[in-house]
Amino acid sequence: MSITNEKELIGIKKASEVVAYTLKKMRNYAKPGMSTQQLDEFGGKLLMEMGAKSAPYESYGFPGWTCISVNNEFCHGIPSNNVILQEGDLINIDVSAELNGFYSDNGDSFVLGSDKYQYQKLINASKDILYKAIYSIKGGVRISDIGLLIETEAKKRGYKVIKNLTGHGVGRKLHEEPDEIPNFKDKQNAGRFRKNSVVAIETFISTTSTYAETLGDGWTMIGSKGGFMAQHEHTIIITDGKPVVLTEMNGIWN
Repeated sequence: MSITNEKELIGIKKASEVVAYTLKKMRNYAKPGMSTQQLDEFGGKLLMEMGAKSAPYESYGFPGWTCISVNNEFCHGIPSNNVILQEGDLINIDVSAELNGFYSDNGDSFVLGSDKYQYQKLINASKDILYKAIYSIKGGVRISDIGLLIETEAKKRGYKVIKNLTGHGVGRKLHEEPDEIPNFKDKQNAGRFRKNSVVAIETFISTTSTYAETLGDGWTMIGSKGGFMAQHEHTIIITDGKPVVLTEMNGIWN
């Protein structure tokens, strides 16, 4: 969406505060021995208390309040009583919601407890690259140039990017124009970022794979060549200078 008045600005800010708060609380609530279903229900209760609805459920019929992916699951993991969190797990939580007609989106990958399996380096790379990407965006910048930046920074650190998962426009719907904000230089993408528009910028930084494929449940995605992935996401408003990071209170950069 494009921000055209104060009412729209207030609406997208409130929706963004809800998803950022929920993500931060879910990350802090996660403990070894807890099921991903329990974690999701905790997040769902927070959203309901704030008058928000789950965006993936409302938009696509996703079977959960939030997407929770564990270890080799890249994204869109379905909350389940059969998936029990363990010390050292690589966890990704993606929270998107609708509040009073406005949608916002954010995500975080983190290690649960001690970094037993050495995931933190991958996570730090994803967070750092997201920061560099977001603060390189302003009105008129080519979308493909940000993709090139993300891929170049990932390669510097010895990682790959997932080419079939992208950021996107957001605001009045969960997914809006621009439909795709890739993590690589897509030469077919001639689009530019527009001042006052709202977008969700995401990094998909991988150890092994460059494509993600969907499992038999129709939702959960893993790497086509295996490995692990870290994803971090903020919803922002593009300006002529520094962007407004609407979901900054989720604390993923802290």
